Amino acid sequence: METFMKILETVQTFVWGPPTLILLMGTGLYFTFKLKGLQICKFPRALRSIFEKEEGAGDVSPFATLCTTLAADIGTGSIVGVATALRIGGPGAMFWMWVSALLGMTTKYSEALLAVKFRVKDEKGEIAGGPMYYIQNGMGEKFKWLAKIFAFFGVVTALLGCGTFPQVNAITESVHDSFHIPVIVIGVIVTILTAVVTLGGIQAISKVAQFVVPFMAIFFIGGSMIILIVNHAAIPGAFARIFSCAFSKQSALGGAAGTAVISFMTAMRTGVARGVYTNEAGLGSSPIVAAAAKTDSCVKQGLISMTSVFFTTIITCSMTGLVVISSGLLDKTDLSGSVLVTKAYNAGLPFNIGMYLVAVGIIFFSFTTILGWNYYGERCILYLTGKTGSIKIFKIVYIIAIATAPFLTLEPIWLMADITNALMIIPNLIALLGLRKVVISETRKFFDREERTKVNVRRSVVE
Repeated sequence: METFMKILETVQTFVWGPPTLILLMGTGLYFTFKLKGLQICKFPRALRSIFEKEEGAGDVSPFATLCTTLAADIGTGSIVGVATALRIGGPGAMFWMWVSALLGMTTKYSEALLAVKFRVKDEKGEIAGGPMYYIQNGMGEKFKWLAKIFAFFGVVTALLGCGTFPQVNAITESVHDSFHIPVIVIGVIVTILTAVVTLGGIQAISKVAQFVVPFMAIFFIGGSMIILIVNHAAIPGAFARIFSCAFSKQSALGGAAGTAVISFMTAMRTGVARGVYTNEAGLGSSPIVAAAAKTDSCVKQGLISMTSVFFTTIITCSMTGLVVISSGLLDKTDLSGSVLVTKAYNAGLPFNIGMYLVAVGIIFFSFTTILGWNYYGERCILYLTGKTGSIKIFKIVYIIAIATAPFLTLEPIWLMADITNALMIIPNLIALLGLRKVVISETRKFFDREERTKVNVRRSVVE
């Protein structure tokens, strides 16, 4: 096992090395510049788009696609993943999560825009879209090999990375520790619930997401806010540590076993990698469901999808990170993962309320991520095989993976998730840069048209 872990660590360090970080951050920076800071300037417009009624080809409403995206994004990474990142990369990792999110908002906007523009219908008449389709239909048939590479790693990530093992492992560990329910019982319940919902397809998944996402967001973020208000005196110090550790060549992090020295590169690599894991900007997964939106405007769907990065990382992950850092447990203990988060939340709330808050949060966050990634994997396997019958086989394998996940250990799971994420990112970002002119052109046309409409309205009012 030790040898296997070393291999995973070596691969993770390689795939998340400078080339991937430069490609990921550089793509977000490029679109931020070319789209004139759209993620900030047009953010109010993006929020309004969420609640505007849309008509057009598609399987589910734009709001449902946002909820499904958030369901897949706001998973165990928003709780356990943040704690793991802080343990490995120190408080500075939080800063790099924010940076990756801010730049990632334009990346996610571009992904969703292209997904809607180049989407198609499968043999059942359902919408099929995402990176594999905008690579093939946007860049041309000669790049079909790149689309297949993305789809292949999308299936692998769904089965071995984001979709299954980390989510189920987090649920079983948290529920077992909080409610003392046997692991095997938890595993059976999660497996059955997953099978029931996923067999219903995107309609069933989106309905569950629309119900669960608002509830779980209010529940977890509300509890986090109470802790931060009670512990407000420690907040300035938490921010100071985040910014100072983000840029220091080396920073020290205490613990029961001594003092760990964390390098700048470790903080940056861990923060960016975990940021992508939580908001999936650049990963290419979210545009798969964005393509299913009932809309005639690829730009509006891009704006809606862009907000998911804000809600996931800037809001939810920040809540977790600030509670953990302000608790002081990073320096006093060697705890990590859900145990560290539970202890931090328990320290801020009386009567073990924090423990139950984290447990319930993990249950809902992780379960909805399982559902969302099932859909992503389905669309990828459909692209690879071209046959809708392959989806049934994928679902069976997916459910089997869910059933085995409770009996795996945490460390290799997170390393595997980071590795498979990077392998999806590379072909997707190559496609985004290759289709950059389409993104810029569609964006300009949309906002120029909106501006002309406003001018005409003002003229008619004056007349």
